[in-house]
Order: sequence, then C-alpha cells, then structure tokens
Amino acid sequence: MIGIIGAMRIEVETIRSRMEQTQKRIIGGMEFVSGTLRGKPVVTLVCGVGKVSAAMGAQAMILAYAPDCIINSGVGGSLHPDLRIGDLAVAEQLVQHDMDTTPLGDPPGYLYGPDCVYLKTDPAVTAALEAAAAAVSDVRCLRGTIASGDQFIADPEKKRRITETFSDVIACEMEGASIAQVCVCNGVPFGVVRAASDCADGSGHMDYAEFLPVAADCASRLIDAFVTSY
Repeated sequence: MIGIIGAMRIEVETIRSRMEQTQKRIIGGMEFVSGTLRGKPVVTLVCGVGKVSAAMGAQAMILAYAPDCIINSGVGGSLHPDLRIGDLAVAEQLVQHDMDTTPLGDPPGYLYGPDCVYLKTDPAVTAALEAAAAAVSDVRCLRGTIASGDQFIADPEKKRRITETFSDVIACEMEGASIAQVCVCNGVPFGVVRAASDCADGSGHMDYAEFLPVAADCASRLIDAFVTSY
C-alpha cells in the first residue's frame, strides 16, 4: 500500500477523484480515504497545514494502514533560481529550518531522536519520484534539500537565511520534514515532492493564490505517474 499525504484538499482531491473502491475512516479527527489507484492499493490524507498536523497524520496512517511507503506531495516555495513556478522539487533530504537548539551547542536544525539535521529520503522511492517527474513532460524537476517550518516564507531575508544555513536547499514548505521524521522513526520508506507555487519572497502573496491550482495539479500528475510505475 502507498500512503499519500497532502496538507490541503486541493493537493489531494485530484488523486481521490481517480480512486476506486474507496472507503473513509476518521482517526483523530482526520479523514483517511483508502482504495485503489491504477489498480494499486493507496490511502490518502489531507493532514492540515503545519508540522504538528502532518506528524499526527503520518503516525496515524502508519499505525492504522501500515503503508509500504509514504509520499508527501503538494506545493511549496522556490528557494533556487532554477526552480520556477510550476516546476517540481524532489527531496533527497529534508531539514526543519525552524528547529533551533543552537544555545545548547547543537547545529541549526538538529533533531533529537533521529540525532541528525538532515532526514534522508528512501533512495528507491526518490528515484521513482524523479522518474515519474520526467513523465510530466511540461515541467522541469530539481532534486535537493527541502526545508520545512511552521512559517509561510514570504520574506527575502528569511529566504536568504534558510539557503545560507542549510545545504543545497531548493524549496520550502510546512510539512515534509515532520513527516520524514515520523517515517524515519518508524522505519517506513518515504519520499517528498513539491511543485513550486511561489518564489518565497515579497511577491509570495501575489504568486501563491494565482499559481496554487496549477502547482497542485502538477504535483497530482506526478503522484499518478509514480503510483502507476512504482
């Protein structure tokens, strides 16, 4: 079974519309919809925005459905000049950019438990996501670090701080690294992909609303291609 998690309904509803034999289940106030997609068993969740909601959803999905892998898909802000609005970012690793225990002598982003800064995605899942991105022929795909935090980044200074603090950062969002942490702790293979909906700078409030539907559709097409081939 493949688990698919998105923060917002627009990021998941296209996938759900293509599913067959669906069943709904409420766990912890969150609605899980399972069924088949392209003949393969999947379970989907709209977890809500932010790291806590995402972590709760990922843990509940693992305990209730025992997925073979989890994909976190959706939209995010571009932190790389080569990642244009509508392009795809596939994570090789994730970091929680707002995790800060540096006064204790830890490096920025250090996570207790996993005892690391960067959470590595599963190589096989990531390769399959990249191959699926190639099937979405009208967009480019960039592979690197995705940074997560409980902030909508729309400030050039915050954007600069993230890219200068962490290695090879290409995009930012608000859920992926917390889902990654849950998956790492549970030993579940995972991957994270984002379609760029804005530039994470002062123009974000203008770009986001306009390009969100386009980016969400792009991400859903990638997930459809992933499920077909994985």
